[in-house]
Amino acid sequence: MGKHRSWLGSVAVAALLVLTAPSGVDTAAADVGSTAASAGCGSAPGLTSGSHTIQSSGQNRTYILRLPANYDQNHQYRLVFGFHWRGGTANDVDSGGTDGYNWSYYGLRRLADSAGNGTIFVAPQGIGNGWANSGGQDVTLTDDILRQLQAGLCIDTTQIFAGGFSYGGGMSYALACSRANVFRAVAVYSGAQLSGCAGGTQPIAYMGIHGLTDNVLGISLGRGLRDTFVRNNGCTAQNPPEPGQGSRGHVVTAYSGCRSGYPVVWAAFDGGHTPGPIDGGGDGWRTWTSGEVWKFFTQFQSSDPDPDPEPGACRVTDTVNAWNSGLTEEITITNTGTAAVSGWSLVFTLPAGQTITSGWNASYSPTAGQVTARNVTHNQGIAPGASVSIGFQASHTGNTGEPTAFTLNGASCAVV
Repeated sequence: MGKHRSWLGSVAVAALLVLTAPSGVDTAAADVGSTAASAGCGSAPGLTSGSHTIQSSGQNRTYILRLPANYDQNHQYRLVFGFHWRGGTANDVDSGGTDGYNWSYYGLRRLADSAGNGTIFVAPQGIGNGWANSGGQDVTLTDDILRQLQAGLCIDTTQIFAGGFSYGGGMSYALACSRANVFRAVAVYSGAQLSGCAGGTQPIAYMGIHGLTDNVLGISLGRGLRDTFVRNNGCTAQNPPEPGQGSRGHVVTAYSGCRSGYPVVWAAFDGGHTPGPIDGGGDGWRTWTSGEVWKFFTQFQSSDPDPDPEPGACRVTDTVNAWNSGLTEEITITNTGTAAVSGWSLVFTLPAGQTITSGWNASYSPTAGQVTARNVTHNQGIAPGASVSIGFQASHTGNTGEPTAFTLNGASCAVV
């Protein structure tokens, strides 16, 4: 992916020069209204796809807006902010660079379109192609863009997200700190505290992605950002598993114990400073990061002003076949709710002494204790009344009992 190589040149020179956080950032939240529907719902759209100029903090600032095809003024849309990296531009995020549509908004636009559920994307332009956020002006820009979008478009104000790479990751972290009551979740790709952290005490759903061998913004910086929200979200502190150097793989870990509706996910990979690592080496739009971030964002389906993940009402049946030192388990998950599930995580607790050695139709992490099984590409959707089947093989030390405490997207499942 050609543009990734250009990122490294510009970021390596400048990123470490901006590690001092700005002070004096205004912590007042954007005025997003008291109900889920924005003021623009029900009216002809006041904005169209393309470049826009806005006055913010006494300056002319710009952003690029991308509306879904067949925009419906009566449909409340999810809104995703995509922040560019140091030396990048809003156009790079919107256009996808050399990978075009496939990598537009870090690959999320392609996934949104294929899901058919409608998402509005916006890419602000940083001053000097960066996000120094001096005096909080970039957070204020985000507030101003939000007000303009909500006045002219139909947006679900409980479904506002942000993500960005490197300096853009730092900007997304700044919003997590100062606008936790506005943004539902953020995804930080290879970030650090580059744009400040005014506030930083409220919970927000948080996903961090970082490379073990990142020589621009070391992985310890990303771990530090993550740990802010491990604490804020009430998660159980842990040292999540990470891949070994030389493995060219990745490990995704969902923290346990987090406050309902405020998960923390950490995705570490054996690679350098890139938002698009590919297992086995290299980077490109075929990366796993797009799917993981999309799954993380789309788990939040509620339009309640105080949102939690959509109740994943479910029923689980499981069958164990055991032998001397091993067993297989087949699990069927049925959506007993009234709304479709788009992207799912099934959490359960294995009996002591059991360790998963292989699995199918889901990814499993960790392999013992409290395990999270996440959907794969072909089974991410579960319609009301529909079921998916997954399974795994495990070793055991004598206890061949069934798993317990099943939850789907945070909601308890009935076991039959």
